[in-house]
Amino acid sequence: MRRSRITTLFIALLMALAVPAAAQSQSYPDVIQLPGGYFPEGIAIGDGSTAYVGSLVDGAIWKGDLRTGEGAILVPGVEGRLAVGMNYDRSTGNLYVAGGPDGKGYVYDSATGDSVAVVDLVPGGFVNDVIVTKDAAYFTDSFAPQIYVLPLTPNGEIAGPPVTVPLSGDFVFVPGAFNANGIEASQSGDTLIVVNSSVGAVYTVDPVTGVADAIDLGGAVVNGDGLVLVGRTLYAVVGGTNQIIEIALAPDFGSGVVVGALTNDAFDVPTTAAKFGNSLYAVNAKFGTPPTPTTPYEIVRVDR
Repeated sequence: MRRSRITTLFIALLMALAVPAAAQSQSYPDVIQLPGGYFPEGIAIGDGSTAYVGSLVDGAIWKGDLRTGEGAILVPGVEGRLAVGMNYDRSTGNLYVAGGPDGKGYVYDSATGDSVAVVDLVPGGFVNDVIVTKDAAYFTDSFAPQIYVLPLTPNGEIAGPPVTVPLSGDFVFVPGAFNANGIEASQSGDTLIVVNSSVGAVYTVDPVTGVADAIDLGGAVVNGDGLVLVGRTLYAVVGGTNQIIEIALAPDFGSGVVVGALTNDAFDVPTTAAKFGNSLYAVNAKFGTPPTPTTPYEIVRVDR
């Protein structure tokens, strides 16, 4: 009798523990609606379940909760400004944003939305994406074979003016096309990974010299956009086919194998993605849909 009672109590305890876990997984929506007409491009994950999404309309930044799907504009838009790729710096809570055709990098306080810095990177380029390491923030330029390095102090403060580092080695530049796009970094920050949308190649890049080595993938990642690196697994967003390509990299990142693709029926030309837990969250830019003030846009979740 006692054994039966203990067994019953044990089963009840397991059920009690299982309910919150199930409830938690169900509490994160697969699709989160952004403001109408928002036209998103970049996404970053901050502390907890907080997400940030930038707008191609006016550079606005939306801040929301992946658990509830609720959010609001954190940084108001400015006419003529774009927010392209973005990255969150956990050491400072600052949000770094690539400004696209204005050639600037923007840094915002992720709690208040206040401007921390506006950095002039290049005139006439297209600053597309950014990754922050312990040493610097690195920006790509789709219209020039170079990256921009904004040095940071050990506590994450901006340490000086940006430095332009030419890309060399295996990097192939196609004039008039979109070249360097998404960017990631190894955990140590000693190696960058950059995708070239035009030629379908992915490279490791030395952040100091700019020497690029093509990663042998046994094929191309055509029209690759945003990148997400998790350990030695690289995810490349390919909006034209509504997929996120999963690549298993070698320990030295010198080669890799495409092992699968993540898809969702709700994808509609996703551009960039960010990791949260066991999921990736991608934004639908809907480049094939004429943008209007009421066009619906979304964040879409996929398991990885």
